[in-house]
Parts: sequence; structure tokens; C-alpha cells
Amino acid sequence: MPPVRPTRRSLIAGGLGAVAAAAVPLSAPGHASAAGLIPIRLAGPTGPAPVGAVELHLVDRSRTEPRSGTGAPRELMVTVHYPATEVRGHAPLPWLPSGAERAVKARFGGAVDGYALPWTHSADRAPARPGRRPVLLYSPGYTSDRTFNTLVVEDLVSWGYVVVTVDHPYDSGEVEFPDGRVVTCPEPDPVGRAEAVAVRADDLRFVLDQLAVVNRGGNPDAQRRPLPRGLCGSLDLTRTGAFGHSRGGAASAAVMYLDERVRAGIDLDGALYGPVVEHGLDRPFLLMDTVVHDGMDQDPTWHPFWERLSGWRRCLRLADADHNSYTDLVAVAPQVPEAVRQRLQAGTIPADRAVAAVRATVRAFFDVWLRGRPDTAHLLDGASPRYPEIGYIAG
Repeated sequence: MPPVRPTRRSLIAGGLGAVAAAAVPLSAPGHASAAGLIPIRLAGPTGPAPVGAVELHLVDRSRTEPRSGTGAPRELMVTVHYPATEVRGHAPLPWLPSGAERAVKARFGGAVDGYALPWTHSADRAPARPGRRPVLLYSPGYTSDRTFNTLVVEDLVSWGYVVVTVDHPYDSGEVEFPDGRVVTCPEPDPVGRAEAVAVRADDLRFVLDQLAVVNRGGNPDAQRRPLPRGLCGSLDLTRTGAFGHSRGGAASAAVMYLDERVRAGIDLDGALYGPVVEHGLDRPFLLMDTVVHDGMDQDPTWHPFWERLSGWRRCLRLADADHNSYTDLVAVAPQVPEAVRQRLQAGTIPADRAVAAVRATVRAFFDVWLRGRPDTAHLLDGASPRYPEIGYIAG
């Protein structure tokens, strides 16, 4: 990370338009063709389990929305992704709902109108596969959306995790609520980064509380929309981890500091903020950076945080990567025109290698610390012959 980073808005907004122009649903290519839109595809997950998902609208009445100025309670949109038994007859969720899609396209002044927005490989409300699964919370980057790491999220689920992706209104990207409201990020950001990360950490703690309600058979969705069959009892909240990209990585560290329910965490190329920088953590934490945004050498928040990590720690680097190489943008970049590609901050690493390496590293970390499985590929040592793009920096 350079001494003076580009703002997260410039990093993400530059890529957001192209991702919004991104992957067409693999299950419905005819729709894009009939509409005359350019199909851009994202790879499906690699594991044996199909992916189910359900969106939840959660309202935290113990907090007011800090940036709306209305005194209304804090509202969140989240998606719970889980291994499914059967996905036939269940439509895939769109990458962005229609209102958020319109907001993205309007933001880019029509530059992406010729592209189809992606659909996911996550079947809406498909029945959950029996068994108790480790739970992971995912927080996206500033001005980014909870779906912008679909490639990693769906892959984790296909290998047996429940992954809950969280939108943070007024701080992550276009957030659409069930009544059609779309909340975007104000410009300039009216609160500081440390305050924004603190709000995100409280969001994640609230989400954990609501997941406990789901696990007991309750339904915290504000509209009481039906939950998938089998989801109750399938969440092993004694094995909870958190990961995030950019500001979402900072939120993952912050929620670990505040809440011991979170046993392990990953920061994908994000500067750190708040008390966790001064106090560190006593549980496993993984930092992943790039040469362009070199956290260990150039970000002033990484060294003090690193020195105060008393649990297992590791810093790894993705070769030939840039800030957004940890997200879906790295796979979108080769499929869009050069003028758009230059805005994506995706690096020069081949997209398929970046996706495979990040997927494998994130899964290896959580397999070790939430499932007790050995890192037989030596990914966490930066010594995997299969993924030479992952390099060891410190440990």
C-alpha cells in the first residue's frame, strides 16, 4: 500500500462500473442474448455441494442510523449462503437487484448499459443440506457491495461453510431494501474511517446475534419472509470466522477485538482502524497484501497491529496483484474493454490464477482454525507448488 493511497471510492468506483457490467447468469444466457447485452461470466464454485442462499432484511432497533440524520433504526441487508441439498426449481439470485442495478448504471452515465449484470450461482431459498457448518462473516470494501466477492464466497460454501455477506448502508455500495429503497454512499464520506469501521463492527456483532435467532428456529427478517427448509440448527456458531476486503478487512479485525465469538479472521488488503491497532488480537489472523499496496512496508497501521498479535499470525502476498485482485473484479477485467480494464485495479496476475489462489488460501486458513485440518498444501507458509502466486512475507 503506497504512503498515500487512492481513496477507496476511487479504487472501488473505478471497478464498480465494470463489475456492474459483469457476469451474465450462466443459467440464463438466453435472456442476455435476447436483450442484446454483452455476456461476461464468472466461474462457478469448485466444491461438491450446490449453493443455496437467502436474503435477510435486519433491523437493529438498539441503534440509530448514524448517517441518515433521521433517527431511524440501523437497517442491514445480508445474504446467508449455505450448502444446499437440491437447487432445481430455485432461481439464482441476481448479483444486484434491479434498483441497485439502475443506481450503478446511472452512476456511470450509461457507460455500462450495454452489459448484463451478473447473476450468482446461489439458488434462492433452496433447502439446506443437513449438518452443522462453520460460519463466516464477510464485509466488503468501501463503496463496494456484499456480492463483489461472489467467487470466493460461493466456493467456500461449496466446500461446506455457511458464509454471511453483509452490506453496510451509507458505507458499502448500492444497498437495496425489500421496499425498493436504494441507499448509496454519500460524497464525501461524512464520518471518518475509524468511526465507519466501528459501525461495521457493530453491524457484524448484530448479525451474529440474529444468526443465533435463526439457528433456534426464529425468523429475524423484517418482512418475515420464509426461511429455507433445514437452515435452522445448521449454523455452528462456536466455529465463527470473519474476513473482508479493504475496509471490510479492517471490520473483520475490529469485530474480533470486540467479540470473542469470532475465532479467526482475514484482512484482504485493508488498512486498519480503531482500538485493535493498539491492542492487537489473541486469536489467529491473516493479513494479505500486494506489492502495489504494501501494507507491511508502507501502511502505518499494519506494523503496530502486527506487533500486538499474540495469537497465530501470518502475512502473505499475492504476486502481480493490485488492490482489487482479491475480488470478482480480477475475473471481470479480461472480459471488458481496455478503457474500463484500466480502472479496475486488478493487477497483471492472470485472472484464473488469482481466483484459484485466493480461494485456496482463504479456505486453507479457515480449514485450519475452524475445522482443525492441516495445511497440507503449505499455502499458509507461502510454499505451495500448486499456488506459487502466494508468497510468504512474515509470520
